Amino acid sequence: MTEILVLFYSRKGSTAELARQVCRGIEVVPGARARLRTVPQVTAVVEQPQPAVPAAGPPYASHDDLRECHGLVLGSPTRFGNMAAPLKYFLDGTSALWLSGVMAGKPAGVFTSTQTMHGGQETTLLSMMLPLLHHGMVIVGLPYTEDALSSTASGGSPYGASHVARADGQPRLSEEERVLAQLLGKRVAEIAVKLHK
Repeated sequence: MTEILVLFYSRKGSTAELARQVCRGIEVVPGARARLRTVPQVTAVVEQPQPAVPAAGPPYASHDDLRECHGLVLGSPTRFGNMAAPLKYFLDGTSALWLSGVMAGKPAGVFTSTQTMHGGQETTLLSMMLPLLHHGMVIVGLPYTEDALSSTASGGSPYGASHVARADGQPRLSEEERVLAQLLGKRVAEIAVKLHK
């Protein structure tokens, strides 16, 4: 079975909902399976350590998840046009994987969520691609041959799937956002299955 790791950080639920849609896209590909993981919060002042297992939601990611996967789809909310600190912190700790080259040649895609329409979605997607490129991963985007990319009035770009949460911050994806997240998962899974043969 070809395993695609869907690794994300979410604070208010929008990025988590995108991650679930990415998993749905992966699961429609014969021979592919999604592995959903998250990362713990980080703070400048640690009041108490995070539990080893989160109280709710998917388990925390480990370096083994990255080692074992055949593809990766990475998601983060936007923080001033960049990925959120918890995801960056996790990726900053992957130098041993970089030295081994274990991630090289695996396909990878990215997704994000912002509160506003022009909240830095594309720069966030690009910021998440940088460590993946250093790992030697093959970046997978969303081509304009996907109709939802041309018809969306909210999230989505050729760089990856995205969501605009608006002022209420509710994780209600538009139909196009849902479709594009699923298509991203499907594209990464299809490529991973071909490469894994």
